[in-house]
Amino acid sequence: MKRARIIYNPTSGREVIKKQLPYILKRLEQAGYEASAHETTGPGCAKRAAEVAIERRYDLVIIAGGDGTLFEAINGLANKDYRPTIGIIPCGTTNDFARALKIPRNIVKCCDILCGDYTRPIDIGKTSDDKYFINVAAGGAMTELTYQVPIKLKTIFGRFAYFIKGFEKLPTIRTRKVKITYDEGVYEGDILLFFVCNSNSVGGFEKLALKSKYDDGLFDLIIVEKMRFNKLLHAGIKSLSGKHLKEAKIKYFQTSNIKIEMNDKIPLNLDGEYGGDIPCELTILKHHFNLLAPKPIE
Repeated sequence: MKRARIIYNPTSGREVIKKQLPYILKRLEQAGYEASAHETTGPGCAKRAAEVAIERRYDLVIIAGGDGTLFEAINGLANKDYRPTIGIIPCGTTNDFARALKIPRNIVKCCDILCGDYTRPIDIGKTSDDKYFINVAAGGAMTELTYQVPIKLKTIFGRFAYFIKGFEKLPTIRTRKVKITYDEGVYEGDILLFFVCNSNSVGGFEKLALKSKYDDGLFDLIIVEKMRFNKLLHAGIKSLSGKHLKEAKIKYFQTSNIKIEMNDKIPLNLDGEYGGDIPCELTILKHHFNLLAPKPIE
């Protein structure tokens, strides 16, 4: 009999996953799995639970939570020779990667996918100090917001919590001098921030990296150069429709390897979590996992 392990964060989103857990386990058992669950209790717990799931050779590992829970679990799975099929139950604040794959938040529809057999190969990113990310690496102005917003604030206000925290940070925004080496060249200049994307959904914006695909073996590198605040705000509004890439101060490249150097010691944000400090090197790992996903509409 196949075995499935659910790793779930009870505090994700508005703490709804615990109420749904009996239904999810029942659906998996009806689909022929011997199913069990692990509730995370704090930082690092999802990573350790994923490592245990590998040791016990589970056929399917389902990650239920937000982007932070997914990040931790992927870091427990990615460096192992045995890699099970993975599934996602999106119940966090933004759920960027699940959004890119069009995995529904509705538990019934989500379980339809988890109990099916349709999988997609997905890429992930790896840093030079052996950390992994599934959706985005970022650095510069405002990118530390995602791991500075308190859990209780996210639970109460959802995505608005990031805007609340963002207004606090506006007076401190400044540019950084950067050198970014990628497959086809080198970029040097003063920037506000950069994104290294593995999907089209970043921070809840589904058109930030329009060309990005999670299975093409390429990162999509977006660089936001120094600009006045009103121009930055205007570009942010344009990003809702994907028109921000026409701005002269926004650069867009596709590449499989990236080296980032800065004069200052700047934290690197990986999937919304602290991922060490820049300088760093990033490499794409093509088709590293198979993930249960919705079937494409024909």
